[in-house]
Amino acid sequence: MPFRTLKPLTLALAVTVALAACQKTEAPDDAAAAPAKPAVDLASLSIPAISLQASDLDPGIPACQDFDGFVNSKWLAANPVPADRTTWGPFVVLAERSLEIQRKLVENLAAQTDASGTAKLIGDVWATGMDEAAVNAAGIAPIQPLLDQIAALESPQQIADFVAASYAKGQGYLFGFGPLADFQDSSTNIAYATQAGLGLPDRDYYFDDKHAEVRAAYVKHIANVLRLAGADEATAAAQAGEVMAFETRLAKVSASSEQLSRDVSLYYNPVSVADADALTPNFKWSAFFAAQGIEAPAMFSLAQPDFHKEVSAMLADVPAATWQAYLRFQTIDGLSPYLSDEFAQENFDFYGKTLRGQAEMQPRWKRVLNTINGQMGEALGKEYVDVAFPPEAKARMQELVGNLSEALKTRIENLEWMGAETKEQALVKWAAFTPKIGYPDKWRDWSGLQTGRDSFVANLMAAGEFNHRFNLSKIGQPVDKTEWAMSPQTVNAYYNPLANEIVFPAAILQPPFFDLGADDAVNYGGIGAVIGHEMIHGYDDQGSRFDAAGNFRNWWTEADMSGFQERTGRLVEQFNEYGYGDDMKVNGNLTLGENIADLGGLAVAYDALQKSLENKRVAEIDGHTPDQRFFMNWATVWRVNYKPEELKVRLQTDPHAPARYRAMGAPSNLPAFAAAFGCQAGDPMVRPADKQVAIW
Repeated sequence: MPFRTLKPLTLALAVTVALAACQKTEAPDDAAAAPAKPAVDLASLSIPAISLQASDLDPGIPACQDFDGFVNSKWLAANPVPADRTTWGPFVVLAERSLEIQRKLVENLAAQTDASGTAKLIGDVWATGMDEAAVNAAGIAPIQPLLDQIAALESPQQIADFVAASYAKGQGYLFGFGPLADFQDSSTNIAYATQAGLGLPDRDYYFDDKHAEVRAAYVKHIANVLRLAGADEATAAAQAGEVMAFETRLAKVSASSEQLSRDVSLYYNPVSVADADALTPNFKWSAFFAAQGIEAPAMFSLAQPDFHKEVSAMLADVPAATWQAYLRFQTIDGLSPYLSDEFAQENFDFYGKTLRGQAEMQPRWKRVLNTINGQMGEALGKEYVDVAFPPEAKARMQELVGNLSEALKTRIENLEWMGAETKEQALVKWAAFTPKIGYPDKWRDWSGLQTGRDSFVANLMAAGEFNHRFNLSKIGQPVDKTEWAMSPQTVNAYYNPLANEIVFPAAILQPPFFDLGADDAVNYGGIGAVIGHEMIHGYDDQGSRFDAAGNFRNWWTEADMSGFQERTGRLVEQFNEYGYGDDMKVNGNLTLGENIADLGGLAVAYDALQKSLENKRVAEIDGHTPDQRFFMNWATVWRVNYKPEELKVRLQTDPHAPARYRAMGAPSNLPAFAAAFGCQAGDPMVRPADKQVAIW
């Protein structure tokens, strides 16, 4: 994202990925006035999609011993992580293919001298972002006015006023702020204010001894940023220590990634503005809303209230000079990727190379495209689907979703551990699922956003403020059910519990997930399992706390919830056993929601495949049965290489288990897997009957 602090508010649960009142209206049709753009030849893309191939299998590794090794070891050995990436596998490969398509589109748009509407917006950002000479010549000048404002801050009131005014311009500090459906009334958006303000990936990075080297490198990075902005060595070093102490104090009152992932209620703390003012006397929320130019609401969610109380206390007892150092660093650091090369390089050296093990910075064209996707992804998505998403793909997906839905219904109806009362409510929720496939039915209107060919940073700031205004306009308004939280060109999928919807952007509907020319077994083991995964998120440990309408409401009997927790607890124990040595263990609690979704989604997809194969005689392909190909393509989806540093960060912060254990975890609980490959009791991929977990 171009601005770390400008991301639209999304809850950890509200956008649960597989594996962020202006109502949205139909955008003006720019195509009629613009020169015809050449079609993108998808066959000419330089990176082939990954698909299940018999030649990739390693017969020297028995499937019943190490299923991931059997399916993926040869490919993983032959495909190391590229220098400008931290992982390499199907998601990233498809993302690269998507970027190639997008590049051809934006180059054409930027070349149009008479473009208007979204074509002009995209073209302006691309042209100014790709003008490396102009960006370097500008240096730090584009953000110098902000730094001058920070240098003039002397009192707690001035600091609080600056923070509030910055949000009005789309430049946030300290906390996340934005609209989301009310947990108790999912038809209406309210404002949420959540913890933020930290530069390291998780609050535990500030305290755990195993992250000591990263902390030291971060302090050095802070000093380097301040030095590049003009501070001498001694001053930069001293201020870096102050900034680190400032963030450490914030970290002490911040929830961890695990806590936020496994207790969605932490996001919901409804208060009146008057009560919020009383809780944070040095930061008046009444003044904050006024600074945004909107009427103070009757209620908003002041999530993680202890965090906000501490910010208020720090306004009173932290010297103004320390606040200046923190705000100066946050401003420069957040915008460094879009400033001159020395700033961009320093930003990459810490966040990319040191923290995540990325060997080389991505080429400029990829970075600029990522920026466009972060600020106006849906505008580019409209161009993308015109060339990359055939209508027959959407029709086939709708059929698959229907088949998976029926399979899930049958499984819920046949659950032995769940009582009739809870089962009835589970089926009510099932009936209310809303699937979204490919792209939005309505495209967002970008009228009012002004861009030009003079300054990359100025364009990003304009987009940031425009998006902030768009989000502010939703507060207190009905939820727009047509909105998407991902652009069509994003290789991912998600479930939103506040809308009870499952969403599949166009870009994921490619091999190995989805292939119009493949046999049913491959598609059910790929996109079928993804569809099932997203549906099951409605019934995971957090999604199950929301009802059919998307309201945060308990619909479980006490006995059924106890049975559910007993089963999920055993799944936690299973994944706690996975890891890469004693100091790099998988956190079964952090990854619980995704593991529930994998297990249930794969089981539902398998049932749907069996239904589709009824009364059919299907021949083996490459010597493998449909059941074997189903499970093999599931594993193919999870063939991922990681840089060691990236894997460490993910084990600490990612609610998804590493890909190797996703490939094997769910199948090891399914008797159908053992039957498909002739596995025997005692094989590593066969859990004893009393150790198998079956939830949905």
